[in-house]
Amino acid sequence: MEGEHGHRIHLENRQSGQITGVVDVQAFDENEIRLETQQGMLHIQGKGLHVERLQLDRGEVDIQGQVDSLIYREGKGRERKKGQSLIGRLFQ
Repeated sequence: MEGEHGHRIHLENRQSGQITGVVDVQAFDENEIRLETQQGMLHIQGKGLHVERLQLDRGEVDIQGQVDSLIYREGKGRERKKGQSLIGRLFQ
């Protein structure tokens, strides 16, 4: 599911952002959002974090909240069962 623009992060004033090239959302709460992207696992840490818009078919996620750090880790998330999205895990 390679988007036409690949992986990109646009962050405004550390308060709102748009991320493309997202393959899956691994987990999220007010302090951390974990995304599997085309470039590896992306951990977004901060306060009051919210996923405002999620369009996995387009590989896009919009976030809101105070972003304190963006950390990339190689590879895919290990917590996820193969072939199962976040929505699938929520309704188990």
